[in-house]
Amino acid sequence: MARYRGALPQLSGQFFLTDGGIETTLIFHDGLDLPYFASFHLLKDAEGETALNKYFRSYTDIARRHKVGLILESVTWRANPDWGALLGYSREDLAEVNRKAIRQLEAIRDQEEQDSTPIVISGCIGPRGDGYNPNVIMSAEEAAAYHQMQAEVFVDTAADMISALTMNYIDEAIGVAQAAQRVGMPVVLSFTVETDGKLPTGETLESAIDQVDQATGGYPIYYMINCAHPTHFDHVFTDEAHPLKRIKGLRANASRQSHAELNESPTLDDGDPVELGSQYLDLKQKLNWLNVMGGCCGTDHRHVEQIAHFVAPLFRKVN
Repeated sequence: MARYRGALPQLSGQFFLTDGGIETTLIFHDGLDLPYFASFHLLKDAEGETALNKYFRSYTDIARRHKVGLILESVTWRANPDWGALLGYSREDLAEVNRKAIRQLEAIRDQEEQDSTPIVISGCIGPRGDGYNPNVIMSAEEAAAYHQMQAEVFVDTAADMISALTMNYIDEAIGVAQAAQRVGMPVVLSFTVETDGKLPTGETLESAIDQVDQATGGYPIYYMINCAHPTHFDHVFTDEAHPLKRIKGLRANASRQSHAELNESPTLDDGDPVELGSQYLDLKQKLNWLNVMGGCCGTDHRHVEQIAHFVAPLFRKVN
């Protein structure tokens, strides 16, 4: 049963962590095979499930030590029809693996949650196409129909919300929000941007948020940025850019490289965890409404530990 769907605790302004870059951690640090970056495929056997449990518990440990909230994101970023078909999953198989991914997080929450560390379960939806490159373009209506499957599965699980990560064009983001709205699930939309702070299709974050809100009646509970380094987007926040105050969360990359450079790199650029933590602190001091923070490509528990180290004291001062 969903615990927080009707009253998500991060909406109160409390500090919440997320995990880091799950796919890059599992591939480059744990040496696991993730075809098509599909971490959900590890749920096929006990060994893979054990690896995922170990991964998630590294973040529950950080959140509990720092006495902050945690949003656990299901391993379902690729668990949609097109990507699932590449791995031989039928729609029925995909529905079950989406349910299994939420059950995994529910079990972790039951064991790890404390009063000082509320744990929110998020059903993760990823793009139909490539996360870096909008190579599959749908209308908003098509996107809503495509992503409806995952939304309908999540509503009947313990998932408290839906998060759509690496949205790289506006119509797909609108479609995910509409799919969530149809089933009555809270939804967060997270855009990815290029080194100029704009979506890969050229729109500004401000314009993207404004268009989604207009098309959905402001349905998303908040927005995020993920899969970009802070230096790629920190300059876009100005006092005049009021739609950007809808951005409550950040999941940055460890690397300053562009998406094109990351795609071509045979090795992992994991940046500097301490530097990344200090950059999050700078952003929080500039944008006091931010309260959900974690990592994306190249980040792991070291980076999230530093984010907590730098940022959590600001929330304790307020409280």
